[in-house]
Amino acid sequence: MRKKTSKVIFSICFSFVLLCLAIFLSMEIAMAQNNKSSIVSINVGVVLDMDEWFGKMSMSCISVALSDFYSSDHGSSYQTRLVLHTRDSKRDIVGAAAAALDLLKNVEVEAIIGPISSMQADFLINLGKKSQVPIISFSATSPSLSSYRNPYFIRATQNDSSQVKPITSIIQSFGWRQVVLVYVDNQFGEGIIPYLADELEKINVRIPYRSVIPESATDDVIKYELTKLMSMQTRVFIVHMTSTLGSRLFATAKENGMMSEGYVWIVTDAMANGLNSMDSSVIESMEGVIGVKPYVLRDKRVDDFTSRWKMKFRKENPTMVNVELDVYGLWAYDSATALAMAVEKSRISGAPFRKPNVSGNATDLEVFGVSRDGPKLLQAVLNTTFTGLGGDFQIVDGQLQSPPYQMINIVGNGIKEIGFWTKENGIAKKLNSRSGYSISKENFGSIIWPGDTTSVPRGWVIPTNGKKLKIGVPVKDGFTEFVKVTRDFSTNTTTVTGYCIDIFDAVMEALPYYVPYEYVPFAAPDGKSAGDYNALVYQVFLGKFDVVVGDTTIVSNRSQFIDFTLPFTESGVTMMVPIKDNNRDNAWVFLKPLTWELWLTSFCSFVFIGFVIWLLEHRVNEDFRGPPWQQVGMIFWFSFSTMVFAQKERIVSNLARFVLIIWFLVVLILTQSYTASLTSMLTVQKLQPTITDVKELLNNKEYVGYQSGSFVLGILRKMNFDEDRLKEYNTPEECVDLLSKGSANGGIGAVFDEIPYVKLFLANYCSKFTTVGPTYKTDGFGFAFPIGSPLVPDVSRAVLNVTEGEKMGQIARAWFGESTCSDSSRSLSSNSLGLDSFWGLFVIAVVAAVFALLIFLTKFIHEHWHIIRRPNLSFPERTRILASKFDGKDYSSHTFKKSELRDAMEDSARDIYSSQSPRGSLSMLPSPRTNGPPSPSNSSHTEQSLHISGEEGASPLRNENVAVRAQVEMV
Repeated sequence: MRKKTSKVIFSICFSFVLLCLAIFLSMEIAMAQNNKSSIVSINVGVVLDMDEWFGKMSMSCISVALSDFYSSDHGSSYQTRLVLHTRDSKRDIVGAAAAALDLLKNVEVEAIIGPISSMQADFLINLGKKSQVPIISFSATSPSLSSYRNPYFIRATQNDSSQVKPITSIIQSFGWRQVVLVYVDNQFGEGIIPYLADELEKINVRIPYRSVIPESATDDVIKYELTKLMSMQTRVFIVHMTSTLGSRLFATAKENGMMSEGYVWIVTDAMANGLNSMDSSVIESMEGVIGVKPYVLRDKRVDDFTSRWKMKFRKENPTMVNVELDVYGLWAYDSATALAMAVEKSRISGAPFRKPNVSGNATDLEVFGVSRDGPKLLQAVLNTTFTGLGGDFQIVDGQLQSPPYQMINIVGNGIKEIGFWTKENGIAKKLNSRSGYSISKENFGSIIWPGDTTSVPRGWVIPTNGKKLKIGVPVKDGFTEFVKVTRDFSTNTTTVTGYCIDIFDAVMEALPYYVPYEYVPFAAPDGKSAGDYNALVYQVFLGKFDVVVGDTTIVSNRSQFIDFTLPFTESGVTMMVPIKDNNRDNAWVFLKPLTWELWLTSFCSFVFIGFVIWLLEHRVNEDFRGPPWQQVGMIFWFSFSTMVFAQKERIVSNLARFVLIIWFLVVLILTQSYTASLTSMLTVQKLQPTITDVKELLNNKEYVGYQSGSFVLGILRKMNFDEDRLKEYNTPEECVDLLSKGSANGGIGAVFDEIPYVKLFLANYCSKFTTVGPTYKTDGFGFAFPIGSPLVPDVSRAVLNVTEGEKMGQIARAWFGESTCSDSSRSLSSNSLGLDSFWGLFVIAVVAAVFALLIFLTKFIHEHWHIIRRPNLSFPERTRILASKFDGKDYSSHTFKKSELRDAMEDSARDIYSSQSPRGSLSMLPSPRTNGPPSPSNSSHTEQSLHISGEEGASPLRNENVAVRAQVEMV
């Protein structure tokens, strides 16, 4: 019974499960049928060149993209489906326009994917603007196509202008100064050129030639154009054209020998992206070529898609071999995916177009309507972002954002990565480098250049057609030592010689390669100069001369349209004036050896030293005593007599002797210097410039001269000289004549010229003229080349080698000789001796005098300290007493001790003699120390007594005579 019950329960449960399953399945089927019936089909047009591999590849990628998207978990739930309507543009602009017109008029598509080329897109985007239908192109890269002018144009690819910076970074890294642009003659080729030219100009790279090759050019046309390139100096070429034309170009270049050492070829992404699909023979002919292309990360998704795409493409196109997927196929895939997402997001329903009100005779361009859903769909596409196979898909300003660029090098049959370029880091070996912005060539990987070499090409060579450089030289009448043009009319030959010519020849010999050149005078048919120096150097800019060689000064206005080498002469403009000798006829020339400061300092020093000596000697020396005016006279007499060492007064104080020793040294040096300077002034011709300052010329309205054709005229105008006060000259002889006359006699007061001319002039006329005033800075003589000339760096280095070597001196001596004149600046009167040369001596003398004076005062105050300390005396009384003490004699001095003893004995002797002799008195005899009357000192000491002892028992007279004699002998 239990078994039956169990079976019944099991049967009921099983039946219930089956019933539920059947109900669930029926519901799913019903829902699927409902969803299928609710899916909205959106018509989308595709315009491609369907008979080319690129068009087939792109169409295959678009169809795979929609299949992958709608079969994915995310896309399967979408309520919209894109229905593709393909049209063949037949590789023609009109064909593309007709296909688009058919899609807009008859199918009323909501969007168009394509076309392939920029030329086709130029017309299509105008149709899209008129019908408000988005035109999405994944391969129209020309910068001339702008979403600003055509808002319904969406560039789902890179703008060609975005690769300009990576290309110019390569040029800048290797220091090439000239490049030739080689591009196809259509809108695609021309679109990048203005951007490339502007960026090259920013880095001072010149474009000497643009090679434009027609899209339908034959091999003969390509060969002819390449032959022209071979005849030029430049060896750096930037190629911007499609892979089809580019492959023929490089094959022909290989045949012409232009893929050898010394050449540089850089291709844009138009060729770099298609290298994988080129024939191996073409790749071999491109060995050494450098290219740039957008970097795409090859992850698992890309590899998986590439495998599936190859299988599908080979099945659909079994006759096409060696076709590889490139980045344009990835962008086509992403474009289709983005459009599918945008259609769903915009919730458009595929509403019919609004038909315009037109007459029955309207053209096809007038009868197609305007999309109702176009504006919504456009905004949805612009706001769509996702990570696609080609990288981040994000439309900004109507175009895909620029990814990093990959730099490649073609080696053998393969492609080698040599670096990356990003906006943040510039050139780097690795993509994620954090080293900061840099464009150093060290950041590249190893590069194989054309000719299978690793040496970086110089970027230019001497033309292979044997053309010589045309060297323009000035034609001038004066200063022919610099440049001289001699014309032989009998043989119709021209010879160019001179200092500048020899320098240029030596420089060209110093180059590490041979450069053929010839000198061409800048002359009119009559043999005269065809213009000034500005006109001469401008011929280089016009292309009539390749170089200008001569006494051409480097100035700023000329450097705006030519490049100068480093200068090979001294620089600057200076003023030259006549000189005169005005010392010999000057009655006051004896005052000129010393400046007035030194004269005044010397006078004060003499007086000061005389005063110090008087202070030190007054109390101990009879020669420095007497009435006040006699003492004042003694101060001046003694001090100034030391100037010629004529003083006769005896100095008894050690302090005074110390001061005089130092002072005699000062006087000796000062007098000897004065004597030497005065002797030089009177015996050597001393010349003075007639004018010493530019202001003097301006204030006196003097006439001023300048060399004909020189830029110095502009300097004089800036210095505010009147035009009617300026006179030009051509030869040194004319200059001498004008300067000799002077402004008052129809000549000039001064000359302004460049230092090399002035030096040459003074070498012959240094006794009559000299330079004065400041030097106005210029950059000297240089050689003029076209802007961006690759010769300039090498020639500048050669100039340094020549100017620093012995060759420069040899050339100078050959043309200028050895000057027989001394330096004119040495002939000019030197400055008078100033205080700066002697202040040290005066300081020493003053310090010594002050030191001695301090010792004297200290000793004097110490001796009379009892007077200073008396409390009952006022300050004036103390001062009077001290002054009287100073004015009195210092009897403690050994000088007065000897004098007093001698005077006392003489007085005693006279007294004795007078007592024994009736004739007179000894007191009336003259002092034995003098030849005049008795010394006044004898009467000043009468109050003193002298006791003389004698022998007992001797006669008084005899004893006294013996005593006096003994005392005198002691003295």
